[in-house]
Amino acid sequence: MPSSAPPAPTPAPPASPPRQPAADRVYAHVKQGVLDRRYEGGVLLTEGELAEAVGVSRTPVREALLRLEAEGLIRLYPKKGALVLPVSAQEIADVVETRLLVEEHAARKAVPAPAGLIGRLEELLARQKEQAAAGDLAGAAVTDRCFHAEIVRSGGNEILARLYDQLRDRQLRMGVAVLHSHPDRIAKTLTEHEEILEALRSGDAEGAVGIVHRHIGWFSHLARGEVR
Repeated sequence: MPSSAPPAPTPAPPASPPRQPAADRVYAHVKQGVLDRRYEGGVLLTEGELAEAVGVSRTPVREALLRLEAEGLIRLYPKKGALVLPVSAQEIADVVETRLLVEEHAARKAVPAPAGLIGRLEELLARQKEQAAAGDLAGAAVTDRCFHAEIVRSGGNEILARLYDQLRDRQLRMGVAVLHSHPDRIAKTLTEHEEILEALRSGDAEGAVGIVHRHIGWFSHLARGEVR
């Protein structure tokens, strides 16, 4: 009688993804909380609260907070905690000035716009409309930033693209704050994105630059207290 075949080996269970270092987990937790306004400007965070929230000791909390202080999101006060810094009028003005320099140049350089860029902007605009309709202001702010970053990257200048990426967190934080304090702004933003897209699609470089200037310049009026 023939012997039976040996049983097939049991497949090994899939390997678990490597766990992030504790300091990185605290850093990501606090940073996301600041960007999506769970931790608003003026809130004092303590090491103990953060250690408990993330499930770590206080040592990686201190390391993460030092990184966040270097990025200008918080200010450390020994034996008290970390103060989440509010968005200041000067910060808005500085970001607007830098964005205008980079994005007006990028809009001009994007013409004639390749089909890939137009298709990607159409996708992002459709996503932002869905997020706005659902009341997802944090998501809409992220997509807003992606829309503009796509135009900047299309120019092929890696130095400008990296400079623009350095504004990412400040843009997201400002964007979420503005949409919460000026909820009517989202409709205007969508309209202006459509106008930028149409100008690029039609090859109107100066038209695109003018719309970008008006679109971003609105924030400078906000910084001067001229927007109610």
